[in-house]
Amino acid sequence: MKQYDYVLVGSGLYNGVFAYLAKQKGKKCLVVEKKDHIGGNIYCEEVEGIHVHRYGAHIFHTSNKEVWQFVNELAEFNRYTNSPVANFKGEMYNMPFNMNTFSKMWNISTPAEAKAIIEEQKKSISGEPANLEEQAISLVGTDIYEKLVKGYTEKQWGRDCKDLPAFIIKRLPVRFTYDNNYFNDLFQGIPIGGYNVIIDKLFEGCDIETGKDYLEHKEYYDGLGEKIIYTGTIDAYYGYQFGKLEYRSLRFENEIVDTDNYQGVAVVNYTDRETPYTRVIEHKHFEFGTQPKSVITREYPVTWSEGMEPYYPVNDERNQELFLKYTTLSEKEDHVIFGGRLGEYKYYDMDKVIESAMKAAEAELK
Repeated sequence: MKQYDYVLVGSGLYNGVFAYLAKQKGKKCLVVEKKDHIGGNIYCEEVEGIHVHRYGAHIFHTSNKEVWQFVNELAEFNRYTNSPVANFKGEMYNMPFNMNTFSKMWNISTPAEAKAIIEEQKKSISGEPANLEEQAISLVGTDIYEKLVKGYTEKQWGRDCKDLPAFIIKRLPVRFTYDNNYFNDLFQGIPIGGYNVIIDKLFEGCDIETGKDYLEHKEYYDGLGEKIIYTGTIDAYYGYQFGKLEYRSLRFENEIVDTDNYQGVAVVNYTDRETPYTRVIEHKHFEFGTQPKSVITREYPVTWSEGMEPYYPVNDERNQELFLKYTTLSEKEDHVIFGGRLGEYKYYDMDKVIESAMKAAEAELK
């Protein structure tokens, strides 16, 4: 018998949910985390009495009632509704694209007028869109593409929209109502007290080692647990033997500003190409804060290289083929479960990570 039933590599939401459910079945868990704190990318730190989302804005939303009930057992959620605003060279537009956006852009007031303008502009693309630019114009027309999609997307991916595959933008949400709620999900909000409230509950009762790299001491940690739940990058687990998967990363620049309200909303997207960052987050608005100062974060997309935090998998054809090779290897493992955004090389919303971990735990702990 080994010391632990499970050694959990990484301490984000996936392993948090798995650990929580495993403990309910009387299992013993060890958490091995490379960072100096638990919580993965939903970790918050308190600055000026404000819960700052250290790794970018995390807004919880779901239509899955079971997931919503699960997180509400861990923390109380507030009524925060995601309504970001786009700044194009000082012009402010509501997101997602809705009647407020169209009214501002074209000085119109009815859905019929907006539809007519978009349909006319879409005609400039005929046949199957060959790249992201053509795909976006075929969905929302030229004006919205030029002002609100092009610059932001090019910064996000680090290349011209004409050089990006069409499938990256399968759809763009367009609403012909005056509704600024970004998500269509039934439930959304932010945990009162920040995400650490949830993380602490999920990992309660686990042994935790932070600042430790599992892959550097793999044999040692494998010897401690009956099974490994691995949420790191799958290609690193296999020593990059088929080559490296690609990611996009982010760089954050935080600033304490001497004002109680810097931008009037939690998230402003900067959609012109010239502004180097994609968005500015004002954290206090997630929890309707009234603190005398404010904390803002500028978010800069960067090309990922080893040692950096991998945020967004680049799920193009080449990377998917490479991932498939690693998946084939992983399916032969009987003592390792690969999960989460990096283990599954998939961009996951938080509720989907929780769903995935619940399914894995159900299959494993039955």
